[in-house]
Amino acid sequence: MAPNGYRGGVARKSRNRGSAPRARTAAARTGGVRTGSGAPAGTAQLTAPAGTSHNPEAKKTSGYPGEGLGLPERGPGSIASMGRRLLALVIDWLLCMSIAYWLTHSQFWTIAVFAVEDYVLTALTGCTVGKRLLGIRVVRTDGSLVGLRWALVRTAILLTVVPPLLTDRDLRGLHDRASDTMVVRL
Repeated sequence: MAPNGYRGGVARKSRNRGSAPRARTAAARTGGVRTGSGAPAGTAQLTAPAGTSHNPEAKKTSGYPGEGLGLPERGPGSIASMGRRLLALVIDWLLCMSIAYWLTHSQFWTIAVFAVEDYVLTALTGCTVGKRLLGIRVVRTDGSLVGLRWALVRTAILLTVVPPLLTDRDLRGLHDRASDTMVVRL
C-alpha cells in the first residue's frame, strides 16, 4: 500500500473507462488565449454574492416577515413566529386527542375532531383554542375574517401536513397562500 493510502494501481487508473477522449480545457481549446480580465477565454466570471453592496436589488427584498404585506415588524398585527404556531398546533392536537378519547374511547378519531375544530373556529373567529392561548390569529390579507369557504380550503391543505411546512419569506405556508390568509399576533 502506498503512503497516501491508495493501492498502487487504483490511484493511477483513469476514472473514464469509456473510449471517449478526455474533454479539453478552455485554455487548450483557445490556444491559451486569455481575456482582458486575466481568465482564460470561455470561462465564467464570478459575480458578487446577492447580499453584498454591489447588488442594490438585494437590499429591496431583504426585511422582516410581513413587510411585503404592509404589517409591522413587532407587536400586534405582526406576523406570528413559527414557534408560536407550532406550539398552538400541539395544544390543539392534544385537546382534540382528549376530546376524541372522551367521546369514542379511541384516539383514532383525533384527526376528525381536529379538522372540525380547526375549520369551525378558524372560519368563525380566526382563532383555535391553541392560537387564542398563544395570542395569534388567522386573518385574510385584507384583515377580514377567513370565512367558511376559505377556512375549508385552508384546513384541507393543513391536514396534508407537508404544504404548511413550505413557507415563503412572510412565513405563509402553502395553505395560507392558497386561502389568501396570514397568521398574525393579537
